[in-house]
Amino acid sequence: MRTASHVLVAYVVLLVLSSIWRDLPIGLVRDATPDVAALVAAYLGLTARNYIAPAVAGAVATGYLADLLGGAPPGLHALIAGAVCLLGHGVHRRILVRGVAMTLGFSAFVGAAASLCVVMIRVLSNHPLEMSFAMRELVLVAIGTAAIGPLVFRLHRRIDAAFARTHRERDAALEGITQ
Repeated sequence: MRTASHVLVAYVVLLVLSSIWRDLPIGLVRDATPDVAALVAAYLGLTARNYIAPAVAGAVATGYLADLLGGAPPGLHALIAGAVCLLGHGVHRRILVRGVAMTLGFSAFVGAAASLCVVMIRVLSNHPLEMSFAMRELVLVAIGTAAIGPLVFRLHRRIDAAFARTHRERDAALEGITQ
């Protein structure tokens, strides 16, 4: 139920963001589209405790919704979201994503990693790719993802706090502490 709630909220955020992002009045921001699916996948990976399968399933579902709303080939962001979820689970014992600075840095890393995965998939599938454009897009996606990362993480921490069984778990979820 927790993972389904995260996917549903991610869908709403993706829907709103895809509707308004291109209409923002700032020119450079239009090209820096944040990767919300990768952020949610990383969050699910960071907060997965014993079992990673529900988190990966939620991440893949979120990635597929991002594919549908963004017009990407079906399965592209789903594959990347699953990989980012596994990456988040791999680092969740090594880093503590709390505070604005760490959340910004981790969000930029997630955006850059997801964008790099898109570039690698395009190269492996023999699609034409201009490397200078791809690197520019990688940097802009990392910046856009970092800009929206703290808000997305805060929203999903609120969801985890709603599913907490005790007051102590609720406070830990709101602070971003995972066991």
